[in-house]
Amino acid sequence: MFNLIGTTKSGLGSDLLSGLTVALALVPEAVAFAFVAGVDPIVGLHAAFIVGLITAVFGGRPGMISGATGAIAIVLVALVAEHGIEYMYAAVALMGVLQIGAGVLRLGKFIRMVPHPVMLGFVNGLAIVIFLAQLSQFKVAGPDGTLQWMSDGPLYTMLGLVALTMAVIQFLPKLTKAVPASLVAIVGITLITLGLDLDTPTIVDSLRAMSGDPSASLAGGLPAFWIPAVPFTLETFWIILPYAVILAAVGLIESLLTLTLVDELTETRGRGNKECVAQGAANITCGFFGGMGGCAMIGQSMININSGGRGRLSGITAALVLLAFVLVASPLIEMVPVAALVGVMFMVVLGTFEWSSFQVVTKVPLTDAFVVVLVSAVTVFTDLAMAVFVGVIVSALVFAWKHAKVIHAVCETDPSGAKIYSLRGPLFFGSSNNFLELFTPRDDPDDVVVEFLHARVSDHSAIEAIDTLAERYLKLGKQLHLRHLSPECRKLLHKAGKMVEVNVIEDPNYHVATDELG
Repeated sequence: MFNLIGTTKSGLGSDLLSGLTVALALVPEAVAFAFVAGVDPIVGLHAAFIVGLITAVFGGRPGMISGATGAIAIVLVALVAEHGIEYMYAAVALMGVLQIGAGVLRLGKFIRMVPHPVMLGFVNGLAIVIFLAQLSQFKVAGPDGTLQWMSDGPLYTMLGLVALTMAVIQFLPKLTKAVPASLVAIVGITLITLGLDLDTPTIVDSLRAMSGDPSASLAGGLPAFWIPAVPFTLETFWIILPYAVILAAVGLIESLLTLTLVDELTETRGRGNKECVAQGAANITCGFFGGMGGCAMIGQSMININSGGRGRLSGITAALVLLAFVLVASPLIEMVPVAALVGVMFMVVLGTFEWSSFQVVTKVPLTDAFVVVLVSAVTVFTDLAMAVFVGVIVSALVFAWKHAKVIHAVCETDPSGAKIYSLRGPLFFGSSNNFLELFTPRDDPDDVVVEFLHARVSDHSAIEAIDTLAERYLKLGKQLHLRHLSPECRKLLHKAGKMVEVNVIEDPNYHVATDELG
């Protein structure tokens, strides 16, 4: 049922090494997002392990990496600040229930409705967010305990190590692909830093700077089962429900968009609904095992794919190695210089950003270029879910506006003297006004035929427009004939119901978007 180890020895080795690389990159991200949410670092690390492992085993996209993310942390911070961490656990568990519900109802398919300009904006915006997140690593604790920007020697050392990391990742694959370039870069930069005794921040330095605790460490224990200590009342439910809904939407949108991106990179097809269920199961587990919840991570997924990770084993390895770091190897991982991880993430930014979009925006319609820029900006300044919603809504409005102008009629007079309006184009809420303007009831003869053979009635607004037209002709005492309407359209018509010409053989059969038949 689950192909965990790949089909070849080379695939097995690639998955193991890429998983190790991803685990190294997951540590600082999980710690940073835990601080954003206002919880202890171990809560973020446990979430990264739980979400990463469960989605790797049961998810719908082998090779995709999930864990604690900034999008989830940003939503949780207000809940933690106002009600405490126990309510956070309850909200994360409810989030998981909603996500499983979305998978069972097969709502994952709706990610296909996200237009390509929105996808471009999502990718570019997320690349910018990842880049901006790395800039905080260029801050160190000052004499007064506050974070200050690096300067002089420490800054030059940091920049040099970042540049060297990026150079290794860029050029090593030209020499050999036996091991992931990112892993070689991280290990190599760590050894150089230790061998030359360079004064540059390590992961533990970053942790202590963010926490303000000079004795802070990544060491911790296994996640333990814990029922959230909240009152099991309706009041509690109403407190956590809004957060759970937002968390579920944000998590699924980011996961499904990342899944789509990985599909394109690997030229394979993931299963969106299965991923929804796996994400939900992972977050329910987080809620009862002390994790802050999470979703797919585009940065770490890109590292995994670029390092050769394609199978489920890569995600499983990343999760298990991360847990090993927490349990027994924290002293080793704490020695890794932040510069190495920043260099890796900068390369992710360069690989994630769609540089071709600069050329595309000059060749596509202005509205599509606007959507790309808009989604990128909203992603940076608010959050991913809001950006996607805004992008889809704007794209839909643009589509409706353009197609509202498409409808037109070809007019002719038959031998009996009746005027025939042969409609062309979609009739829906956006084009209903234009539809009515096509007709001149006062100037038309007594017999008028409206031919719908080459048109399609899409919604209730269109039905109302047809009834309005029928009423106009009725008031003038003229006969209106409507041809080639679907049975559902005929059923919904009121004013024009008796004027519909029924042709069982030729009349089309399609559904209309309306609640009246429900």
